[in-house]
Amino acid sequence: MALALRNTGVPYIALNPGASYRGLHDSLVNFLGNERPQMLLCLHEEHAVAMAHGWAKVTGKAMAVALHSNVGLMHGTMAIFNAFCDRVPVILIGATGPVDAMKRRPWIDWIHTARDQGALIRHFIKWDDQPASVAAAVESIYRANVIARTAPCGPVYVCLDATLQEEKLAKPVVPLDPGRFRPGPAAQPDPGTLRAAAERLARSSRPIVLVGRVSRSEQGWRDRVALAELLGARIFTDRKTAAAFPTNHPLHVAALQFLSPSDIEQFKTADVILSLDWVDLAGTLRQVWPDGNPPATVISASIDQYVHNGWSMDHHGLPPVDINLLAEPDAVVAPLIEALRRAGTTAKAPIARPVAANTPLGGALSVEHIAEALRQATTGRSVSLVRLGGGWPAEHWPLVHPLAFMGHDGGGGIGSGPGMAIGSALALRDSGHLPVAVIGDGDFLMGMNAYWTAAHYKIPLLTIVANNRSFFNDEMHQDRVARQRGRDPANRWIGQRISEPDADIAKLAEGQGVIGIGPVTTVEALHKAVGRGVGHLTNGEPCVIDVRIDPGTRVAAAQMIGRK
Repeated sequence: MALALRNTGVPYIALNPGASYRGLHDSLVNFLGNERPQMLLCLHEEHAVAMAHGWAKVTGKAMAVALHSNVGLMHGTMAIFNAFCDRVPVILIGATGPVDAMKRRPWIDWIHTARDQGALIRHFIKWDDQPASVAAAVESIYRANVIARTAPCGPVYVCLDATLQEEKLAKPVVPLDPGRFRPGPAAQPDPGTLRAAAERLARSSRPIVLVGRVSRSEQGWRDRVALAELLGARIFTDRKTAAAFPTNHPLHVAALQFLSPSDIEQFKTADVILSLDWVDLAGTLRQVWPDGNPPATVISASIDQYVHNGWSMDHHGLPPVDINLLAEPDAVVAPLIEALRRAGTTAKAPIARPVAANTPLGGALSVEHIAEALRQATTGRSVSLVRLGGGWPAEHWPLVHPLAFMGHDGGGGIGSGPGMAIGSALALRDSGHLPVAVIGDGDFLMGMNAYWTAAHYKIPLLTIVANNRSFFNDEMHQDRVARQRGRDPANRWIGQRISEPDADIAKLAEGQGVIGIGPVTTVEALHKAVGRGVGHLTNGEPCVIDVRIDPGTRVAAAQMIGRK
């Protein structure tokens, strides 16, 4: 089983130890030598899965995670849901106590054995299995690798019986050639449908392209730019997904969370809308046309429907689509370019648009101050924003590379930021890109012991905690409800503020073995702290900076726009 896992190509297996997979653990260490995969010890299963999620966001490849019995699986469920919603591959190796009741130890093996352990997560994974023989387990691991890495990607789960891992083999297991069990190439769009899409785009005078979930491929990045320039299309990207288009390009209009009034006016003038696996296409269109019936021709490039089910609503609304290119965006964009060029379409000169000016920053510390300090400290360096919280001034921080920003967590699970940021930082190690996470204090406090793993394995990462001492998004929800009901909004902080005492984030970070700086309360101290943090990052050291920002203002506006 351990050798089969190695043969999938996974470089790491993140885990929190558990007796249910002690047989596999021994084989990974004493048979494989803790190499390919190397164990990454984590202090919580949720962080182990989050690390694999962050790794996959950068590489597009799977990491393995070991989860102890039903209890470890229950710990990891939120992170598994995040990975499923974010459509990233993760190979989950679980275990159960002896299925044969006569082989169970008193008490503990009974409460750690489940008749159908995969049922805990079956609604938000792609596939699961509980093999009953060693040969079947080898096949399951190979199958899990193929399914996880075949788009739409997602987590898969193989549950190994504790007895099966430890019993003596009756006979040698015939090895399977791993080269015969690999994911296939991306499906190509139907030629006729592709031709229809190209013809409609060629006739368009006011196209919009929505760039959503796409690969980290530099060639794919260049292709999207080429398509935009051929069409003269207005480009929108999504703040929930990773960098997909250069945001300083003249054709890029906005990185969306919710549509602003000016965005809505842009959409109303479109005659064609091309969606490249846009998250919640129906929801975006309904912000413009509440009846769900846009007059523009809608073209969709996505295969996301293959993983939709009836349990979670992560599939969002049903979008109205006129031309359905049932393929991944990277498989669609290049042939679209070729078809347009064959038809005589030539690149249109982009209309330059004014760059948003930096306004002088004053007053209490804000996320804008953090961005400015980071900009000054990293001049001439390539920064990868592996995680961002609310309020980030995207208009003043152009994304110019597919690794410039890694998007959010998929499922909206607070506490995922540290683990995912560390996983992404591991993938970026020695890449030349500086991994930086700017996260909220709530996110940090829920997941802070993930930083022990960063310290132990010397994973370079700079984390700046925008610490407003509150679950402020929910303060704004309480503010809105109170106003709707004619009640006092001044009470919105009750049950939301993280104060009295204020958590000492720098000390908490130091307690995990990473460098802690702060609390930072002035602009001058902020610039010094971020400069120090970048220095530690450059030296290969994980570092956390506690920045005490003012609750509200931009963060509240960014998180609440469009909510009713």
